[in-house]
Amino acid sequence: QTNGMVARFNGRIEDVLQSHRFHSGEDLEQTILRYVHLYNSQLPQSALKARTPIDALKDWQCQRPELFRKRVYNHAGCDTKALPYFELEHNPE
Repeated sequence: QTNGMVARFNGRIEDVLQSHRFHSGEDLEQTILRYVHLYNSQLPQSALKARTPIDALKDWQCQRPELFRKRVYNHAGCDTKALPYFELEHNPE
């Protein structure tokens, strides 16, 4: 299921790249960052029981807090740097 989600995400990015003309590298970067934000925070995924990736991570953090070092959060808007929209770190202890 995870591989299918990644393949769909990559396919959607490919569609965006093929259907838009970008004026600069910055324009391309901002478009991709906006899509990543949309995908993670607003598009429910059937593999995640109709939840968004952010919502699924928040639920997982409630169930298994020992696996997380930082709280899962949703950025208010698009960032200017290519940062992940959620932070998940496995705690090996």
